Amino acid sequence: METAFTPVTALIGGVLIGLAATLLYAGIGRIAGISGIVNNALEQRTGHSWQLAFIAGLIVAAGAWLIGSGAAPRIGFPLPWLIVAGLLVGFGTRLGNGCTSGHGICGLARLSKRSLLAVLVFMGSGIITVYVLRHLLAVLA
Repeated sequence: METAFTPVTALIGGVLIGLAATLLYAGIGRIAGISGIVNNALEQRTGHSWQLAFIAGLIVAAGAWLIGSGAAPRIGFPLPWLIVAGLLVGFGTRLGNGCTSGHGICGLARLSKRSLLAVLVFMGSGIITVYVLRHLLAVLA
């Protein structure tokens, strides 16, 4: 089964994410875990301008990439499945005390054992899910 994997853009994206995480940590001593940044931006009344700027940067960069590349987001997924998927991601983020970016990029860079375990669990879960959906159930093409 053919995929749309593009190694050059994946490499560029990875470098930019790593650079952003490094600059955030070196600049103001904060870790670039997106779930924590969004949670703190929503809960704090003051002192969250850097969090709002970081979130805005993510949105602007994604929008610029979509416009510049001509790529369109995938559509056609059933709304109930999207809601269930979103809730599961949110639950997993709370359960794991952080999101994939926080554990995978920043946690591993700090040699956190908890982050290593989290990365192994979510990568393994993702691999198993794709295998089951694509190869056993032929749901995703």
